[in-house]
Order: sequence, then structure tokens, then C-alpha cells
Amino acid sequence: MTRMSASERVQAALRGEPVDHPPVSLWHHFPEHGQSAGAIAEATLAQQRTFDFDFIKLMPPGDYPTIDWGAESVYRGSPNGTRTTIRFPIGSIDDWRRIQPVPVDRGMNREVIDAVRLVTSGLAEPVPVLQTVFSPLTIAAKLSNGLVLEHLHEQPDVVREALAAITTVTRSVVTASLERGAAGIFFATQYASTDRLSAADYATFGTPYDLAVLETAAHARCNILHLHGENVLFEQLMTYPVHALNWHDRRTRPTLVEGERLSGRCVAGGIDEQAVATMLPDAAATQARRTVADLGGRHVMVAPGCVIPVATPDQTIHAIVAAVRSVGSDG
Repeated sequence: MTRMSASERVQAALRGEPVDHPPVSLWHHFPEHGQSAGAIAEATLAQQRTFDFDFIKLMPPGDYPTIDWGAESVYRGSPNGTRTTIRFPIGSIDDWRRIQPVPVDRGMNREVIDAVRLVTSGLAEPVPVLQTVFSPLTIAAKLSNGLVLEHLHEQPDVVREALAAITTVTRSVVTASLERGAAGIFFATQYASTDRLSAADYATFGTPYDLAVLETAAHARCNILHLHGENVLFEQLMTYPVHALNWHDRRTRPTLVEGERLSGRCVAGGIDEQAVATMLPDAAATQARRTVADLGGRHVMVAPGCVIPVATPDQTIHAIVAAVRSVGSDG
């Protein structure tokens, strides 16, 4: 098959069509280099020059949506590169009344938005860039150290008003990111799990706000839904208006093959995000090849189930990329 461009490859995979090889990408945090647009872009472009991924998931700090509302964080050496929040803006139910829409043309949201422009303009060849966007309920949890769940049941109307404000700001981040060249969004929800909420509660407090954000990205070329954690509400959210689904497929049900069959969507995964840092390169390459073979090389993008550890060796990442590119859509 004729060699495809990265964009052609991604679009064909999303449609379930033949590809020269499935798209492949991995991502990790840049915990000490992610506090400005320039730093995010510099780290991202350096990584892309090293690995030549088929799509790029931007990796701003995971707490970025909370900073403009007053949250503060530090990096304390987490293996996954996540920062530790040391100041939560929400401590009581009354604090939710202070969550009002903030402008996205300044502050940390502006840095994350501008990173899209710097990355897309700095690429040697065009590659789809996805902005990382968190669900409003996830952002509310990050603002409150998880107290949002307790508060929702005590005074739901107060928290709903805050969720509406968070949704407004998140939609603005999506719009501005797409205007600056993002091909779509990587939409992550950390609370669509029965370990966190019942299916009924998520339908009430999660889904309406999720769909409002996703509506803003409806015209984008590549939107991926990430279901974080175990015991995820896969069947409940698999009908969301996205192009592909990503979850911890090596850690929780369904398997990648089952997820593609159930949803009829392209699936992104196959790489064990927790084990990859200690895998030998040959073992990681085998896992990547098996992922491609299991899906027949179609309707799949080879990726981790979530962020990989910062210490994952470059040679392991290279081995995964090379393994995927050694096989085509015939498996």
C-alpha cells in the first residue's frame, strides 16, 4: 500500500478502512516543563522529533483547568508525572458559589491554548494534534479534592451552577484550541466508573455537561474519549459523539477487541500503561504487534490505556513504534 500521511492514516483508522499501518502514539507528562505554552511546545516537539508519532496528544499539567480558579500544585516526583495539588479552591459547599466563568485569553488556560499554535506551527510535517480536555465533573473533583461527590448529594443545585460555569469555560478552551489548529480533543473523564459513581448519578451529573463540551468539538476531525480508571461505564458512554475510545484496556473490561465490537468505534489502546516502563523492548513490541493482529489492523490506533510513566525508556517507545510500522492492515 502507498505510504499515507499521518492525517490520512488517522482518518482511515477512524473510519475502519485499510491503512499502511495503524496510527501509533504514546504520551507522558512533562511535570517540570509544562507550566507555559513555550515549555509545553518545546517538550512536545522534541518528543515528536524523537519518535515521529502519527498523532500528538498534548500533555499540559493535569490540573491546568483548576489553576485560574486559584488551585496551586507542585511536582513531588510522581512516577506518572502528575503534580500534587497543595491548595484546593473548594472546601465547603458555599465555595462553589465562587466558581464563575473565567476568561481563557489569560492565565493557565491561555498557556495551554497557545501551546496548540506553537506545536502545530513547529512541526516538520503535519500531524494531528489533540488538545487534552477534562470533563466538567472531573474538573470539579480536581477543584475540591473529590468533595464534589458529597456536595452534589447535599446541595445539587449549588454544584450544578458551578458545573455550568466550568462547562462554559471548557467549551471556550475547546473552541480556542481548534481555532489554533488542533485536529480535535482528547476528552478525559475520571468519574465515569462505578468505583466513583453509580450509572444513574453519572447520567445526571456527568453526561449533560460532557455532551455540551463535545458539541463544541463536533466539527473536529479526531475526538477521542478517555475513560479513566477501572470498572468504567463503557456501554453507557460508548455512544458519545466521538471518533475513538480509549480506556485502560489492559487493566479493566472490556478488552480492546470487545470494545471495538460493542461500540462500532475505532479503539485506541493495546499498550499496558503501567507495565510499559519496566517491559523489555522486545516484550513491548510483541504487545504492540498482538494489538494490531487482534484487530486485523483496522479500526485501531496503538496507544497506552492512559499516560505512561515519565521514566519509560526511549528504546521501549521506539520498539513499539517500529513494531506497529512493521505490520499493515492485514495484521
